[in-house]
Amino acid sequence: MKIGDKVRFLNEVGGGKVKGFQGKDIVLVEDADGFDIPMPVRECVVVDTDAYNMERKPAQPPKPEAKKMPQPVHEEEDDRPVTFRAPERREGNVLNVSLAYVPEDVKAISSTKFDAYLVNDSNYSLYYTYLSAEGHAWKVRAHGLLEPNMKDWLETFGREDLNELEHVAVQLLPFKPGRTFLMKPAMCVELRLDTVKFYKLHAFRESVFFDVPSLMCDIVSNDEPARQMLANADELKEAFWKKKEDIQPKPAQKKQPVAKPEILEVDLHASELLDSTAGMSNSEILNYQLDKFREVMEQHKARRGQKIVFIHGKGDGVLRKAVIDELKRRYKSCLYQDASFREYGFGATLVTIH
Repeated sequence: MKIGDKVRFLNEVGGGKVKGFQGKDIVLVEDADGFDIPMPVRECVVVDTDAYNMERKPAQPPKPEAKKMPQPVHEEEDDRPVTFRAPERREGNVLNVSLAYVPEDVKAISSTKFDAYLVNDSNYSLYYTYLSAEGHAWKVRAHGLLEPNMKDWLETFGREDLNELEHVAVQLLPFKPGRTFLMKPAMCVELRLDTVKFYKLHAFRESVFFDVPSLMCDIVSNDEPARQMLANADELKEAFWKKKEDIQPKPAQKKQPVAKPEILEVDLHASELLDSTAGMSNSEILNYQLDKFREVMEQHKARRGQKIVFIHGKGDGVLRKAVIDELKRRYKSCLYQDASFREYGFGATLVTIH
C-alpha cells in the first residue's frame, strides 16, 4: 500500500485515496468530502477500480515547455494541518477507558521492561492526565489528548519503578470536537495496582487492543468510573481503636458452647505463592511472604480461638524470625509456639488468635 492507492474499508462503509501514513500501523485515507480518516492498515484493502467513491478532476493536457522530472514519493507527514473525521461506532457513545501494561518481551516476564498505554474504546476524545502518588502528593507521568477509538503510549518502565506505581490515578475530560454530543462528567479515578502481578505470566491476557498479552485495568466501564477502597494501615488502625472505645460493656450472658474452629494451614514457601521467583531479590520474596502472612492474620484476627499453622520451613530461619517479629509488633494479643514436630518438623509456627 502506498500514497495514491485507492482503498476501501473492511469493517466500515466507505473508502478513498491514501494521503499518507502515521507510523507503521495507521494510514490516512481521503474520502469524497475531502476529510482525512485515520484507519489501521489491516482494516483497508486496495481496490483495482480508479473511481471508488472519489471525484476525479479532468485530466489537464501536458505543457510542452514545462517538462518536469518525476519527484520521489515520501511517506513522512508534512507540516500542513490535517482534518480528521474518525468513523463513529454505534456502541462507542458509551465511555470505556482502560490502562494497559504490555511487556516488551513476554517470554522473559521476569526481566523485561513494560510499556504503559491508555486505551480509549469510545467515540469521545479525551484530555487525560496519568499520575502516581508520592506520599500525599502526586506526580504527573503523562498527559495529552487521546483520539476516539485509539490508544496512547504513556511511558516505558522497569521493575525498579514498580514501587512508584502502587498508587496511580487517571483524570479524564471527554468531549467531541466539531460534533454535538451527550456531555460526560470529568472523572478522576484512583487505582491500587497489585505489583506482584507483573511477576506472574498468567496475569497477562490476550485482548483486541494488542498483538501480545497485556495486563488491563478498567478506568471507566460503560460510563461508570472504577471504584476501589483506598485506605492505608494507619487509617484502619485509628478506626479500629475508635470503634473499640465506643463499645459499651454488656451484661454478662451465659455463653453457649461453640464448636472449635479447625486448624488452618498456610504454606509460606515462595514456591507455593509465586509461579516463578526469577528476577526477584531475596528481600522482595521475603516481603511477599510477609504480605501473605499479614493477609491471613487480618482475615482471621476477629475469630478468637482460631489456630493457624504457618509453614515457613527450617532453612536459615530468616522467614521464621520475620514472622515472630510481626507477631510481637502487630499482633501482641495472639499466642504462638512451635507447631507439632511430628507433623511439621521444625519448620512451622502455631498461632492462636486471642
